[in-house]
Amino acid sequence: MVQMIQALGLTLLVGCLVLLTLEEVTSHGDHPFAKIGIHQVTFALTDTAYVKASPSILGSKDQNSEWVTVYISNLNPSIDDWIGVFSPANFSDSTCLPENSRFSPPYLCSAPIKYQYANYSNPNYKVTGEASLNLQLINQRSDFAFALFTGGLSTPTLVAVSNTVAFENPNAPVYPRLAQGKMWDEMTVTWTSGYGINEAEPFVEWGKIGGDQRRSPAGTLTFDRRSMCGSPARTVGWRDPGYIHTSFLKDLWPNQVYTYKLGHKLLNGTIISSRMYQFKSSPYPGQDSLQRVIIFGDMGKDEADGSNEYNNFQPGSLNTTKQLIDDMENIDIVFHIGDICYANGYLSQWDQFTSQIEPIASVVPYMIASGNHERDWPNSGSFYENNDSGGECGVVAQTMFQVPTVNKDKFWYSTDYGIFRFCIADSEHDWREGTEQYNFIEQCFASVDRQKQPWLIFIAHRVLGYSSSLFYVVEGSFGEPMGRDSLQKLWQKYKVDIAVYGHAHNYERTCPLYENICMNDEKNHYKGSLNGTIHVVAGGGGADLTPFAPFQTTWSIFRDYDYGFLKLTAFDHSTLLFEYKKSRDGKVYDSFTISRDYRDILACTVDSCSSTTLAS
Repeated sequence: MVQMIQALGLTLLVGCLVLLTLEEVTSHGDHPFAKIGIHQVTFALTDTAYVKASPSILGSKDQNSEWVTVYISNLNPSIDDWIGVFSPANFSDSTCLPENSRFSPPYLCSAPIKYQYANYSNPNYKVTGEASLNLQLINQRSDFAFALFTGGLSTPTLVAVSNTVAFENPNAPVYPRLAQGKMWDEMTVTWTSGYGINEAEPFVEWGKIGGDQRRSPAGTLTFDRRSMCGSPARTVGWRDPGYIHTSFLKDLWPNQVYTYKLGHKLLNGTIISSRMYQFKSSPYPGQDSLQRVIIFGDMGKDEADGSNEYNNFQPGSLNTTKQLIDDMENIDIVFHIGDICYANGYLSQWDQFTSQIEPIASVVPYMIASGNHERDWPNSGSFYENNDSGGECGVVAQTMFQVPTVNKDKFWYSTDYGIFRFCIADSEHDWREGTEQYNFIEQCFASVDRQKQPWLIFIAHRVLGYSSSLFYVVEGSFGEPMGRDSLQKLWQKYKVDIAVYGHAHNYERTCPLYENICMNDEKNHYKGSLNGTIHVVAGGGGADLTPFAPFQTTWSIFRDYDYGFLKLTAFDHSTLLFEYKKSRDGKVYDSFTISRDYRDILACTVDSCSSTTLAS
């Protein structure tokens, strides 16, 4: 009887946790902007309230971000008064059309790019009616206005609008993102500007540090509201993305430092340039040298001024970003494996994300994978029929970031970095046996020369391997349903060393696994053949954390309910160091090493043996 009661208690506990967890996983709560009743806004501009922003001109020294002080005065203050930051500054209904001609547009047709409560840094605001906020703005190709609302978020009333604030050159080239090209000796540079192809010619001026500089042309892409699949991306979340430029720097010498500048040649011959950046080119495939890789998922973005994140959804994001920036001298390449910025259809957030990662992405390749919050939308070709992308259906991520795919909507690719081979899957498209993606994954594994590139890493956003996160345990699959069914025989056949996933917002490492069985009893210092694949969940980049099931599985070696990221250091062909670091302090909390020779990779293990013959 006691055992039955204990079992019932555990069942009820798991059930309660399940309901909470599934709600979080499917929706991640409301996006901060989704709380604003854009269609409920009323206009009541009054002389008894005013808003003033200073300074009014930003970027006079070519800065791409600056702090602005917003002064607020209101003779009828309340605790739920808030400031919305709008860009463009003209945010009335005259700037947009209704999707359905039978209905008039709302008073406001777009969400603010950020917001903050008037009493955020002024606890006496309700008494005095006086407050000031310090808000950080980034160059987003348009001017800004600050609007004071009463009535809270759900039924806002506009009572005052500030003066206009603008960057000196709102069209300036900003936020470069490096990425590996399709060949090892190619680097791509992608950036954003306000210059279309009818206004200026985009280029990158680059060369070896201290050497001759050359110019490489850039292609230009953009998209419009009709490219979005649904709301809010197509409606209140829409914001003009400007122009996305990509230049391909080719025939690079291995391990060389190059400098580069973003440029636009205007029709009158004037050159608009960014500041000088630099990067180090990739090592030759198979080159025996120190190579350091960062991997994490689900980071999102956060605001340094404390605004916007009303539900505190991505509190670890700034810490992860800061740790990477502080350690840039010891990082060679970064993989952000899905759920990039959680814009969820509010497009202004992509600019803010690329600004946040600029100190990283402008220096080393910043490789992304596709996640549910970038791609998923009903009837759009995604494997999962949910609303997680907020109507973006992959368009924004595929345009904002360059990766060496054949087809951007089929966001799977391989990339080599020295003695590493990375096979990046797109978990938002079908990966099962017989599909186009399955064939790609096998080809990626089969085509690597393990004598030259001994470290074979598989990456996907969703957990196609193993996880004891609560929502996966409830499904009974301990990972994405059907995930392992098709892929585990490939991992085993081609002796994949490590498989890394996001989606579950925590950290977990397994033993070397095959068909739910630990194939190696070692936990920290592996020597010789692994005999299976180590599966790692690294989804703690910044978004709200995912709980684990309240019991321990036999294959789970280390679990951590915290924010963090992975660092893989290959010292040579024979020695790899794996580290899990927490975002709060950058210290190592879990690690293991692999030491082996080439013959250990060739060695036979369960279901990985090639056919042999008795003939001599």
